Amino acid sequence: MASLQGYVDRRVLLILQDGRAIVGVMAGFDQKSNVVLSDSKERVYSIDEGVEEIPLGLYLVKGDMIVLIGEIDDTLDKAVDLSTIHAEPIPPIRY
Repeated sequence: MASLQGYVDRRVLLILQDGRAIVGVMAGFDQKSNVVLSDSKERVYSIDEGVEEIPLGLYLVKGDMIVLIGEIDDTLDKAVDLSTIHAEPIPPIRY
């Protein structure tokens, strides 16, 4: 992956190969793109119930599981009522 240094101490969204969406503050990373998130939560999407956030706390994600990393705008994220968002979960990636 390209340099992750610009994401350190910022709130990010990680999309993983198994379809999970993890939001947290990037605390660090290593040369294999393993990522440590603090204050992290998994966002579980559902057609019927909206988005549920499951607290994870300090969380380590293996670099080879990460599909996408993106910075989250805190102002916009807090303005969204996640319970009103209904979406299908992201399916796992199959090789």
